[in-house]
Amino acid sequence: MQHISLVNSAHNFIKNILHPGDIAIDATIGNGYDTAFLVEQVCPSGLVFGFDIQQVAIDSTKEKLKQTNCSNCLQLLHASHTDMNNMIPTQHHGKIKAIMFNLGYLPGGDKTIITYTDSTISALNNACYLLSNDGVMTVIAYPGHPGGDEETIQVKNWCNQLDIKKFNVNVVFSSLNKPSAPRLFVIHKHTNSNE
Repeated sequence: MQHISLVNSAHNFIKNILHPGDIAIDATIGNGYDTAFLVEQVCPSGLVFGFDIQQVAIDSTKEKLKQTNCSNCLQLLHASHTDMNNMIPTQHHGKIKAIMFNLGYLPGGDKTIITYTDSTISALNNACYLLSNDGVMTVIAYPGHPGGDEETIQVKNWCNQLDIKKFNVNVVFSSLNKPSAPRLFVIHKHTNSNE
């Protein structure tokens, strides 16, 4: 049975469009793997905003990025991704080239602290507004844990109601044989899209 790394797939979708000097958001920094990847892409003149509600996630990501010469390209925010509209300076609205979401709980952390459907959908709506034309948003969802099934269904429904004149959606499954397998939603905002 073939298993696809959704994190690697998400990185590959973003790698093609994110360049030095661009601005990106990691909406759920977790252990900082996506954050480090985004910083690597935009360094030395770009900027990555990273959001997490857990201080432990902020601390481990700071530690991870210390070894790079690009920590000046990173702004970590101890806040919910639902606050991104208010916390990202207005001059960057509509100019964010890539936004990454990795839902569920912090691997190796407290499994009772999870992303919730309502706040996730609210954050996705904000992300659409912040995303630049020709920008990409990736969302990895995890059915199979408490709250994960519902959240995955709602993210899928949310993707299905996006305006196809403005957005293109692809879905990648980590395993086609398991209905509870994690999946990656890739949302691409068209170049000619005007909000």
